[in-house]
Amino acid sequence: MFQAKNNSAICLNQSTLNDVSSVLSPSIIRCLSDISEMDTVHLSVDLVSAARRTVGFLRSVNECQWLHQRPTIIEAIRRYDEVWMPLISNLTVVGSTPPLVLPPFDVEWVWFCHTLNPVGYKKYCESRFSKLIGKPSIFNEENEEYALMRCKEIWVQRYPAEPFENEVESDSQDPPLLNEDLFNEVQKHKLLYSKFSQPYLYELVYLIAARQRYKGFLYMIQRFGDGCFRFVPAFDILLMLLTHQSYPTAYADDLKDMWENMAKVVGLWETVQEKEVEETNKIWERTFDEPYEKAGGEIAMAKRPIYWEISDVDVNTKYKSMIPRFLLEVCIFVRLNARMKATNGDMKHNFLRLRMVRCHRELKLDKSIPDFSYDSWRKAWHLYCEFGTRGLIVEFRGRGGHCFKGSKLVNSMSFSWNDLLRAPSITLTREIDQVRVLASVTPPVQAPYLLKCVPDRVTDDSGAMISDVILKLNNYHTY
Repeated sequence: MFQAKNNSAICLNQSTLNDVSSVLSPSIIRCLSDISEMDTVHLSVDLVSAARRTVGFLRSVNECQWLHQRPTIIEAIRRYDEVWMPLISNLTVVGSTPPLVLPPFDVEWVWFCHTLNPVGYKKYCESRFSKLIGKPSIFNEENEEYALMRCKEIWVQRYPAEPFENEVESDSQDPPLLNEDLFNEVQKHKLLYSKFSQPYLYELVYLIAARQRYKGFLYMIQRFGDGCFRFVPAFDILLMLLTHQSYPTAYADDLKDMWENMAKVVGLWETVQEKEVEETNKIWERTFDEPYEKAGGEIAMAKRPIYWEISDVDVNTKYKSMIPRFLLEVCIFVRLNARMKATNGDMKHNFLRLRMVRCHRELKLDKSIPDFSYDSWRKAWHLYCEFGTRGLIVEFRGRGGHCFKGSKLVNSMSFSWNDLLRAPSITLTREIDQVRVLASVTPPVQAPYLLKCVPDRVTDDSGAMISDVILKLNNYHTY
């Protein structure tokens, strides 16, 4: 997900980790849900609505293959540099909200990519226009259509010889490249949607939780940004950060007191160093007493085991007999309480078992208690569950004696999907027998349709029907 520029900013060592641990005493632990804008920065953009629009915009860019052709991009950059930016600069009044206009689609894509480099974009604006050019907060289709039509009227009036739409043919000869740096910025983000294509990103409950975690991330940087380490944004926080950056004036105003510290955030295409991840995890855990990663909020986005294709058309409208199912991603983290270490010396015969509340009763996933730590949260299970299972159960069990292979239930706790979806940051923490368990989920979204084959009136090679009795004897295998 990230690609390293250099390692000069990394100065982590064991003494650094120890110093941070000593500074982060239990007395300053904050509950993430209690972090307000008085504790951290004021966010002048509705990041929930803005992030939803960002994901939709990236999806549109991804589907527009014409926009990714080199001649198109070069022409879009020229239009952005020579037409759009002078136009929007003339309409912008310093200290006021950005004018309610939006450029053509190809120009908006270049603009979006440029703003993801806040330092470079700010220098560009100040050197050319002596002011920072902002983007209006437009989050509904009616206002977006109005802003686009208003831009077209102004564009045509001021630049009558300049077409409003990009008319370069994708197979035409490459025009001269006037701004190579900007071209590289656009090319760098060509596949950005592949990182933000999960369907649950459109769900309000997820975006609200992501905004709260972004506030916590800024709070953490404010307090510990003077150190020599760098901060690695988790996936959900990264979405909020990129969205915030795409509104340049709001981003600059909101973070004016921590502009230098924001340079310590590992960038989108930079390589994540293991020590940077370790340090970010440690600071977050000591600040909020919960794991940094969560369902839908991992640091390193591994390849998803399930492919969700987002479609504007529900196939159920055509195939009524197909019953939709809904999936949610689930992460379970475990941490042992320190007092357990003092009272229970030998825990090697104890283990945790994960089960479903409803259905899949044969599912039993076990984790030994010694696999977990007193010092930090560790991920025990990461799975995808059907919403119809209603929730999960974590059992604390003890193994039998030497003569017994079984185990006995000591205690248990349950997490229902509905309770999790109503919880702050869609995360819940429970405790049994001095073992703390934290569950986090993503909002349920419709799963892909799968073709499931079951034995039913099977015939042999001659076409004769095979009886149910024979099928059962053969364990429903046909030959």
